Amino acid sequence: MINPQVLVRLERKSTSGNRGDTDNLKQKLQVDNLSAGFGQKKVLDGISISFKENAVTAIIGPSGCGKSTLVRCLNRMHEVTPGAWVTGHVFLDDEDIFSLDIDPVVIRRRIGMVFQKPNPFPTMSIFDNVAAGLRLNGVRDRKLVSAKVEENLKKAFLWDEIGDRINESGASLSGGQQQRLCIARALAVEPEVVLMDEPCSALDPSATAKIEQLMRELKKNYTVVVVTHNMQQAARVSDYTAFLYVGKLIEYGATDEIFENPKNKLTENYITGRFG
Repeated sequence: MINPQVLVRLERKSTSGNRGDTDNLKQKLQVDNLSAGFGQKKVLDGISISFKENAVTAIIGPSGCGKSTLVRCLNRMHEVTPGAWVTGHVFLDDEDIFSLDIDPVVIRRRIGMVFQKPNPFPTMSIFDNVAAGLRLNGVRDRKLVSAKVEENLKKAFLWDEIGDRINESGASLSGGQQQRLCIARALAVEPEVVLMDEPCSALDPSATAKIEQLMRELKKNYTVVVVTHNMQQAARVSDYTAFLYVGKLIEYGATDEIFENPKNKLTENYITGRFG
């Protein structure tokens, strides 16, 4: 039986040519001593991590380790859940998103979110799904809205597939197309950061490949953070990887180093399939 670590290394060798130099990228998001939970339950414990601009960072770890809670804290979605609490700081550039004078709606516009299950607005057309955020933000020029819808469907690699069907319901699309529609909707309001919480978990391999291609393309203009249970996916798409375990950040670094030479035994055990 081939060691899963070797399989990951082989996959990375076949894709690493698309990565480019990320060592000198600036920090876009900085998390400082972040703890979060629900009621008496602590889910995250003192997390400190930075996410670089124009790079893909994968967050890995077993179920229940706090991955989704972490990304929901990054755009202040966590706090909308009854009983949820958070302490610490998250800086977007140099601005603390938890400052009392910061509007969380503005933060969610600057830090977009794509969820595990595709969630297009079922009563809206494909066009209106993408246009929804623009209209909520006061864009009324019909020509501008139409141009932005087409632009972002192209960014999501969807225009060539459904450009002649944009007046049909978003729910009429396949699962993979629906997920890319949700990505186009998130991009339409021009975020600086795109968070993806297991965006491929409900998709078949063909749809997953398209989403992974999209992630690599998006990092040219955005900071991308993706939660994934799929070790091969993390190896294929990410420049950096963070490993969480029972609410703590165990290890963070360049993906090549995490997968080929992890410094922590827990990290090695997880990525080689010994637990998880």
